[in-house]
Amino acid sequence: MVTVPGVYSPQSDTLLLAAALAREDIRPGAEALDLCTGSGTLALAAARRGARVTAVDVSRRAVWNTRLNAVLARERIRVRHGDLTGPLPPEDRFDLVVSNPPYVPAPPGTPPTGGGPALAWDAGTNGRELLDRICDNVPAVLKHSGLLLLVHSALCGTEETLSRLAEAGLRATVGARVRIPLGPVLRDRRDRLCAAGLLKPCDESEELVIIRAWHP
Repeated sequence: MVTVPGVYSPQSDTLLLAAALAREDIRPGAEALDLCTGSGTLALAAARRGARVTAVDVSRRAVWNTRLNAVLARERIRVRHGDLTGPLPPEDRFDLVVSNPPYVPAPPGTPPTGGGPALAWDAGTNGRELLDRICDNVPAVLKHSGLLLLVHSALCGTEETLSRLAEAGLRATVGARVRIPLGPVLRDRRDRLCAAGLLKPCDESEELVIIRAWHP
């Protein structure tokens, strides 16, 4: 795997989601979608299981990076540039959707679709700018028997994600939880996050959650 400068390098959240993906029964030829693919780590993991994978990212550099990694791995992945499900044909439906979207709460006035490396983590003042849209949009592209695997920080509101997916017609549960040390971005924003009640001054870690959702 190659990660070029300016593209999100796979970290604990990606590895946690990859482990969750490895526990799922993916039949050969299943249609899989990786939203916010970054360097393509999850797209490649699904492709190696025999899935037919589509990967999407709003960053042109990430799209190029994923295509490069697909070539290096000798895996066929359809990579699209665009905003979440926007670049997909309207008839596309998937057996599996995986996503590690930006979810870090950002200072007020920080655009969630701004440029630079922060595009991979900034997600509005509450961290839900992309999460809410994924919860609202994914059910429309998920087959009736399909599965969504989504990772994010509990700072963004685990129950809110579960409720939003339920409102969109999916049954959702927490498939895994793990605590990890605060990364440099959260440490840098500790004071603001503490003021917002999202962190306590003594917190040195955050909880990551895997959300598992499907049509009932």
